[in-house]
Amino acid sequence: MTGATEAGWYETGRGVVVPWKCDHFGHMNVRFYAEAFDDASFHIWSVIGVPIIEMEEEQGLIGVVASLKIDFLQEIRVGQLYVIESAIVRVGGKSFTYRERMRDTHSGVVHATADLVEVFFDKIERKAAPIPDGVRTLLERKLVAEL
Repeated sequence: MTGATEAGWYETGRGVVVPWKCDHFGHMNVRFYAEAFDDASFHIWSVIGVPIIEMEEEQGLIGVVASLKIDFLQEIRVGQLYVIESAIVRVGGKSFTYRERMRDTHSGVVHATADLVEVFFDKIERKAAPIPDGVRTLLERKLVAEL
């Protein structure tokens, strides 16, 4: 699930809106947008080319989402299929930021976007840690200058 969809954007998830995910207005409830974006965030590591389990085992580092901001652009209803795409938009000293967008699979309409800040976290020290040089290089290769 890591093929590029357009320059710098990578597919990180897919889903369908089922009735039990909808609110009393017949739209997907906000909690399930968060779930879809969160599930996609785990796939960002494949996009970067970093086996997250190996980074944890070998360096004691994990990725932690420190911030998530969702913008709801257009309602999505029962039966609609969607794809989540992600792009790296900023690389810092201890974190990186990426944007995710939820598009209708058929029409291409963007229903919502999410901006996430992922912090490198040292499991032993229990604090943010610098991005390892090799990972920084991989992140910078995927960086999208403008959205």
